[in-house]
Amino acid sequence: MSVEFDAAITEKDMYRFNLYHAYHGFQGICATLVGFWVLVTAALTFGKVEVQYTLLYVVFGIVFLVYVPASLYLRSKKQIQGSEVLKQALRYRIDDAGIHVSQGGQTADLEWKQIYKMVSTKSSLLVYSNRVNAYVIPREAVGQQYETVVALAVNHMEGYRLKLNPFSI
Repeated sequence: MSVEFDAAITEKDMYRFNLYHAYHGFQGICATLVGFWVLVTAALTFGKVEVQYTLLYVVFGIVFLVYVPASLYLRSKKQIQGSEVLKQALRYRIDDAGIHVSQGGQTADLEWKQIYKMVSTKSSLLVYSNRVNAYVIPREAVGQQYETVVALAVNHMEGYRLKLNPFSI
């Protein structure tokens, strides 16, 4: 069983990956909760404290809720524009041996046992080689072969390393 496809990563794909990575960890969840908590505090203390404090609460709440997504957007844009590798499509071949990636004359092989985890989101298939770095594969690039990719991953990886939606786009 083997699957082959080309995938090019856009700024939008990179932004979605960075958002997923930031907000599915402890730090991202805490930042969101603190942002909402500060805004609720501003609403609850409105008229009970000086106006400057209420405005300060609102500003801090907005900073917590808007700063991270805005900075991730700018970082994603910079990553794509600054990398010649990411500007061009990558050729993927996924088979029983693992995931083989090529571009031009360069190749990289990732055996199934080397994959840290595999996650599918609504728009991407993320193949983590460690806790931070991942191959971002747009789901539309995989297309109708998605079920085959899932079957290969299920056959070769431990279940706790998989967070895959079994349905294709």
